Amino acid sequence: MRIASSQRRLAPMARGLLLGLLLAAALLSIASPARASTGGTIIDRCIHGQPLSGFSQQAYREALANLPTEVEEYSDCANLIRRAELSAAGGAGGAGEPAAATAPIPLSPAERRALNNVPKVGSAPLRVGNQVVRPGVAHVNIASALNSLPSPLIALLALLFACALLLAGRAIRDRVRAHRAR
Repeated sequence: MRIASSQRRLAPMARGLLLGLLLAAALLSIASPARASTGGTIIDRCIHGQPLSGFSQQAYREALANLPTEVEEYSDCANLIRRAELSAAGGAGGAGEPAAATAPIPLSPAERRALNNVPKVGSAPLRVGNQVVRPGVAHVNIASALNSLPSPLIALLALLFACALLLAGRAIRDRVRAHRAR
C-alpha cells in the first residue's frame, strides 16, 4: 500500500520535471546564439595570425576603434588591420604584395591629433624638488632595490637566506667531524 501511494505522488512530480525540462529545451533552441562583433573577429584573427581579408570598411574601422591597448602596443595588429582596410578599399597592400609591407600607412586625423597632443620633453636635466634628474640615468643602489620590494617578499628572502646558512653550517660541521674521525 505504501509503495502504491508513493508512486502516485512521484508521477505528478516526474511529469512536472519532464515538462520543465522540455520547456527549458524549447527556450534554448529558440534563443539565438551570442555572436562576437565583426571588429572583435578581426582582432582575434589578427592576434592569431590569420588572414584579415573579406570584411567591410565599417568592420575594419570598428576593429581599429576597439583594439585593446595591449594588442596595439605589443603587436603589429593596428598596421595589419589598416593594410587590410586599404586592400579592401582597392588600394595597394593586398595579401602577398611585398611592396605594400614597406609602404607607410598614413595616420587618420584622430591619430594625428593624439600624436600632436603628446607632450614634448627634451633630454636636458630637470630639477625636481631639491634634486636634479637626468633622463636616461638610473642610479641604482641596494637600499633602493630593497625598499621597492614588498614586505612579504623581503621576509621570504630572509627566511631562504637563514635556511641556506643553516644548511651550509651543517655541511661544514659534518666535514669537520668526518675529518676529526680519521
